[in-house]
Parts: sequence; C-alpha cells; structure tokens
Amino acid sequence: MKVAEIMANLEKKYGHEKEYLQAVREVLESIEDVYNQHPEFEKAKIVERLVEPDRIFTFRVTWIDDKGEVQTNLGYRVQFNSAIGPYKGGLRFHPAVTPSMLKFLGFEQTFKNALTTLPMGGGKGGSDFDPKGKSDAEIMRFCQAFMLELWRNLGPDTDVPAGDVGVGGREIGFLHGMYTKLARKYSTGVLTGKGAMWGGSILRPEATGFGALYFTQHLLHKAGKDIKGKTVAISGFGNVAWGAATKATELGAQVVAISGPDGVVTIPNGMSKEMIDYMLDLRASNQNIVAPFATKFPECTFIPGKKAWSVKCDIALPCAFQNELNGDDAKELIANGTWCCCEVSNMGCTPEAIKTFQDAKVLFAPGKAVNAGGVATSGLEMTQNCMHLGWSAAEVDAKLHFIMESIHNACVKYGTQPDGTIDYVKGANIAGFMKVAHAMLEQGII
Repeated sequence: MKVAEIMANLEKKYGHEKEYLQAVREVLESIEDVYNQHPEFEKAKIVERLVEPDRIFTFRVTWIDDKGEVQTNLGYRVQFNSAIGPYKGGLRFHPAVTPSMLKFLGFEQTFKNALTTLPMGGGKGGSDFDPKGKSDAEIMRFCQAFMLELWRNLGPDTDVPAGDVGVGGREIGFLHGMYTKLARKYSTGVLTGKGAMWGGSILRPEATGFGALYFTQHLLHKAGKDIKGKTVAISGFGNVAWGAATKATELGAQVVAISGPDGVVTIPNGMSKEMIDYMLDLRASNQNIVAPFATKFPECTFIPGKKAWSVKCDIALPCAFQNELNGDDAKELIANGTWCCCEVSNMGCTPEAIKTFQDAKVLFAPGKAVNAGGVATSGLEMTQNCMHLGWSAAEVDAKLHFIMESIHNACVKYGTQPDGTIDYVKGANIAGFMKVAHAMLEQGII
C-alpha cells in the first residue's frame, strides 16, 4: 500500500470532503508499515474497499414548525462497514452536518467498534437540522419525519443508531416511538440510548464520559501517574462532557473549566455535584450557550470568545466537536503546563495539534480509543435487549471497565515503540484495523 497514491485517488473523487480525507489519512499513515507486511491484504485490496462506505442514504426531511410553516432539511445514514456486525453509530443533528462529516465519523466508528471487543460494524447518520431554540413539539415532529424516511433501513440485526451531538434521550424516544409505529415491531433493540424504563441500559447516558476517564486512568497508571488531585479542562457541556466531569470529580480530579460556542467558564475550586447536575439543565435549554453557568454560580467566571484550552490545567479533555483543538491551542496548553490530552470527541484535535503534543512528549490518546465506552455500552444495551433482561449498574460498570482496559491493552500492544514509549494513535488504529481487515479477508470479496 502506498498512502500517497491512495490519498491522491480519494482526493480526486472527494476533494471537498476535508474531514473524511483527514480521518482516512490519519489511519492509513498509522497502519502502512503493518499493512505492507501482509501481502494477502494487498491482494484483496482491503484498504481500497475499506475506505469506501457500503452505502449512503440521503433523503429529504419535511416537517412543520410551531408557526405552521413547512421546513425542509436533509437527512443521511452512512452504512460504512459490516464486516464484524450490524452497522452501529450515532445520529447527529447539527447545522454543520454534511456527507463528509458523516463519512469521517462512520469510518472512525468502524475501528472504534472493532476495539470494543463487541460484534458491531461502523455507521453514522444525522441531519443539518438545528435543535437550538426549537420547542419539544418541533423536535418531535422533526424526529418523526426523519424516521419516516429511514426506518426501512434499520433493524436490531441490520443497523442500530444511537445518539450523538444534538440527539439525546428525548430525541431517541421520539425516533423510537415512530419506528415502532411504522414497523409494527416492538423490539427495543433498534435504537440505543433509550429510556431506562423501556429497554435502555443503566449507565448509558454516562458511558462515553465514564469510559473516557477509565481509559485515561489506565493511560496515567501506565505512565506512573494518578488523576487524583489533578486539574482538568473540558470542552463542551453536553452529555459527554457531563459524564466526563462526573467521573473525573469522582476520581478526585478538579474540573476547572467547561466551554461552549460562546466562551469558557473557569471554575477555580473545581466542580461540585450541584454544578455537574446543572450541566444537564444547561443542555436541555436548547440555547447552546455556557454563559448562564457563571450566572448560576457566581464563584465562576465566564470569558466570552475563549476556549477551555486557555485555562491552566494538567489534563485536557476535548468533549465537543471534531477539530476543536488546533495547533495554537496545543501550544497554549503546553505553555500552561498541560502534560496529558485525551480526545473524548471524535477527531477532536487537528493533525497539527496531535503532532505538537507528541513532539512535546505530552501523553495523548485518540477519540476512537478514549470515547469507545459510549458505543460499547450501546452494544451492552443491545445484548440486554436481545436477552430481554436488564443488568444492574454494577454489572454494566464492570463490563465497561473490562472493555476500556481491553482497549488500552490493545493500544499498548500495537503502539509500543522501540524506545519503550507508547504511540496511542498508532496503537488504536492498528488494533482496530487488524480486526476489521481479517474479518473482511475471511468473508471473501464482497
């Protein structure tokens, strides 16, 4: 495999799809040496097949707002790869959603799901619908219209969506309700992230953030460090950031910053339980601003236009959006003494930021490993649905611990360098790729 040649061909076809090309390049550069040690991969053209999704559904979503006016959005579902199981990946409702974004997310999801040890393929979907400022009734009508177009392509053993940015428990409820009405199949396994009283798994809302901190713990312990007493800056204030803040605080760290599109809130003494709980109220307001946090808690300070990375911290946890932490942000963090960054968002750091961290010997791990606890717990939810039972919080948490430890061990196995350091980017990419590649090879040319 020659990365430059493959990327040149992809750029000819998809030159405008920047996020997708970035994600593919990162993986291919990581796996090139290992791939070329397996001539059977080259013969079967594994990479050429793997970088293209199995199929993409694009559809119009028409709904009526509270004023009675007709609104139109675009909806998508990218079914990327099913070599190791049914398509699995979230739905994102955000005005920035494009095919490029969803292809990058579906590509990443394929390897992330492979790392979880569970039989799940990769997929992603969503819409350019903006939930900001919408009423519950408008969101319900949009979700119902979205599912009206998508439901025939879903199923518990076919494609199982979940939530993502802009899609939480409320949206999953509306989507699931419409699916059961249309399909007349009352299986609870066709969506994950459901309410605990109708097929959802205990700890699923917290799982992405909790799993990220479990992974971070293993990374720190491997480096001879501990999270207790350390300061943590978190971007975002949604479900993922909430889970990360909750578990970081439980483990004895101090969360000193959260951020939103409007700016950053500094929290000098770390987050209290009341503050963590308020993050959920802030997200549920649909306003997508973090400033009210400082109004609610006067000991905090809101700084408009600034990122979480402007706040001095030991550990940086990007929890919001792709490419949210760039090279200049990385330099600012390093100058302020940050020595660890774990991506909790998907592809949260730009390539320049990752190189800056690695050159400075900052401990760094990529989102496909760090945030895999969310989809792993979705997989556990699917298992509970298939068995028609529910596990306790302790059972789910124990399984999540095991999965995150397994992911960390896989990263160490494939990412340990000759000098004894661990390249977690390379480790995660190779571990995920090898599982998917072997599955594709064994199933023939399809």
